[in-house]
Amino acid sequence: MKSTWSDKDAAEYIARYGADGINEDLALRVYTTRLLGRDPLLVLHGGGNTSVKTTVTDLLGDETEVLCVKGSGWDMGEIEPAGLPSVRMEALLKLRGFTVLSDEDMVRFQRSALIDPGSPNPSVETLLHAFLPHKFVDHTHSTAVLALTDQTDDQSLLAEVYGDRVSLVDYVKPGFDLALAAAKVFEANPNVEGMILRQHGIFSFGATAQDSYERMVDLVTLAEDRIAGAGSKIFPSAALPDPAPLAEIAPIVRGLLAVHGDASVADPVRMVLDFRTSGAILNYVNGSEVARYSQVGVVTPDHAIRTKNFPLVTPPAGSENFADGVRAAVNKYVADYHAYFARHDGVREPAKTALDPMPRVVLVPGLGLFGAGANAGAAAIAADIAENTVRVITDAEAIGTYQPVDEAAMFDIEYWSLEQAKLSKSAEKPLARQIAVVTGGAGGIGAATARAFAAQGAEVAVLDLDLAAATSVADTIGGLGLACDVTDSDSVRAAFDAVCAAYGGVDIVVSNAGAAWQGDIATVDDDVLRKSFELNFWGHQTVAQNAVAVMGPQGTGGALLFNASKQAVNPGPGFGPYGLPKAATMFLAKQYALEYGTAGIRSNAINADRVNTGIFADGFLEERAKARGLTPEEYLRTGNLLKREVLADDVAQAFVALALARKTTAATLTVDGGNIEASLR
Repeated sequence: MKSTWSDKDAAEYIARYGADGINEDLALRVYTTRLLGRDPLLVLHGGGNTSVKTTVTDLLGDETEVLCVKGSGWDMGEIEPAGLPSVRMEALLKLRGFTVLSDEDMVRFQRSALIDPGSPNPSVETLLHAFLPHKFVDHTHSTAVLALTDQTDDQSLLAEVYGDRVSLVDYVKPGFDLALAAAKVFEANPNVEGMILRQHGIFSFGATAQDSYERMVDLVTLAEDRIAGAGSKIFPSAALPDPAPLAEIAPIVRGLLAVHGDASVADPVRMVLDFRTSGAILNYVNGSEVARYSQVGVVTPDHAIRTKNFPLVTPPAGSENFADGVRAAVNKYVADYHAYFARHDGVREPAKTALDPMPRVVLVPGLGLFGAGANAGAAAIAADIAENTVRVITDAEAIGTYQPVDEAAMFDIEYWSLEQAKLSKSAEKPLARQIAVVTGGAGGIGAATARAFAAQGAEVAVLDLDLAAATSVADTIGGLGLACDVTDSDSVRAAFDAVCAAYGGVDIVVSNAGAAWQGDIATVDDDVLRKSFELNFWGHQTVAQNAVAVMGPQGTGGALLFNASKQAVNPGPGFGPYGLPKAATMFLAKQYALEYGTAGIRSNAINADRVNTGIFADGFLEERAKARGLTPEEYLRTGNLLKREVLADDVAQAFVALALARKTTAATLTVDGGNIEASLR
C-alpha cells in the first residue's frame, strides 16, 4: 500500500472548508478519511470509521471539546464535514467508568451528547475512538489484515509481522463492550502504533492526520508483504463441464432465489442479481474444496448483514439438470438457515424477527459469482463483499488455514438489535425487485415510461436504436442503456442477454418501439407496408419471444405490455400502413395472454392517441391536425371528450398501472382523453 498524502491537497482542503468556517483539524480529517475510504482493500460500503478530537463552538456560542467521528450512513470515500458529527468529549468519557451499557442506551446517550441534534447517529464505535487518547484515530477493515487474523494460528503470524508495534484485541461485538476491551488493551501497552482487532480490522492513531494515516499505510503494507511472500494460492480445480452462457444461467438462479407465497395474493418476492467473474474468482469457485473454505463463515461479522454468513454453492454451470441441482441446493440452504436461526434465537437476548432465508451470494463453479439483493445497489454491495471475501480467504489459505469467528458471533451481528430495529421502518416501492425493459426507450413515451417504472422502484433497461440517447435516459434514472434494433432478432437477443447479465433476468417488458408510416392503402408501396409490419408487428413479436424465453426459466411470471394505437380499432384515412400492424399487435397481446397465462405471464396493451410527446417529425403534428380541420393546439387539447391534452407521462402511468394489475390480462387500456370510436366494448 502506498501513501497518497499530498501537502498541496491537504492545504486545499484546509482552504476550501475553512471558507465555510470548518477548522483545520476537521478539514484534514475529511481529507485523510477520503484517502482511506477510496481504497476498496481497506473500506467497503460504509465500513470503517475515523475521528478527530478538537474544539467547536456549540449552539450557545461556547467553545467545547468534541470528538468528530464518522456518522451512520456516510461513506468514507465521499465524506463531508457533516458526515463527522461532533459529540461532547466530557459526556463520552463519563462512560469509561460504566461496566454495562446496552446498545440502545449507548445510541441514545451518544445522540444526547451531539452538538447539533440534527446530526446523523455517531458510529457504533464512537466510544472506542473516545477512550483512546490520540487526536486522530483511523479504523479500516483491511483485507490483508483480515487474512492474518482469520487464522487458526493468528497470534504467531501477527507476532511475526508486527512484533510489539501493535496490540491484539480479542473479537468482541462492536459497541460498548468492544470499546472497554480495546481501552484496557491499549492502557496495558500505550506505546503501540496501532491495534489489531481479531476478525474485525485495524486501528491506527497519531497526533496529526498525516501521522495516523501513514501509520495505517505502514501497518497494512506489512500484512500485504507477508501475504505476497507466500505466493498466490491456487486451489486444485474440480473437473467441470463447459459452462453454459451467463444469460442462460442467471434467470434460473434468480428465479430459484425468489420467495413464493400465495400466488392469488402476491407475486413472488424476487431478487436482483449482480454477476462477477475474474481469474481470482474462478480459481476460488472452481476449487475442488470450495464446499469447505466457502462455508466456514464471513471474513468479518459485519459482512453478515449484507451477505449472510455463507454463500450458496450451485452445481457447475453447464451440468445436466442444472436447474434441478440449484433447486435442491436452495432448499438445503433454506433448511440450514432455519436450523441456524433456531439454534441461536433467544439464547442471549429476547427473541428475534427471522430474516428471509435466501442467500445473498451465489457461487457458480465454471462461471463466477452472483451478489443478490432487493435492488441493484444491494446486489452490487453483496457482490463487492463476495469479491473481497474471495481475496481474504484465498490469501488466508496461502499462509495457513482460514478460520473466522464462530457461528454465535455471526448470529449476534446478523441479528443485532440495532439492525432489527430497522426492519419495521423499511418499506419497498410497488415495483421494487423487478426488472423492466423498455424498447424505444429514448423517445417521448419510452423515456417517460422508463422514468415512471424507475420511480416505482424497478430496475430499468432502456433499449433504443440510438445508444447515446438510450444511455442518456438511463443515466438519469440509474438504469442500463442499450442499443437495440427490434427489427433485428440478433440485436434483440443480444439486448436481453445484456439485461440478464446486468440484473439476472426480466420481469416486465414494455414493447414500445414504433413509427407511423402513411399512405393510401390501395396505392401504398409494398416496401412501405412491409417496413411498417417489420417494426410495428414483428418487432413486438421478437421482443415478446425473447421476454418469454427469460420469464419461463425464471418461473416467477411477468408482464408483457404493448404500445398499440387507436389506429388498431379506429383507422384513419391514410394511416393503413400504421394501423394494420398495430391491429395485429393488439391481437398478439391477447395471444400471449391466452398461451402463457398459466405461467403467470400477463399480457396487455395500451391504446393511446393524440399524445403530446414533445417530439414530432417536421410537419407531422400540423398534418394530423389539418386532416381533422383543427389547429395543432386544438388537435392536442380539444380533440377528445375530456378536452384535455394527453401527455407521454399519462401513457407511462397507464403502463405502470397495468404492470401492477396482477389480475388483469388480455386487456387493452385506452389513453386518449376520450374517443368513442376507439373505445373497446
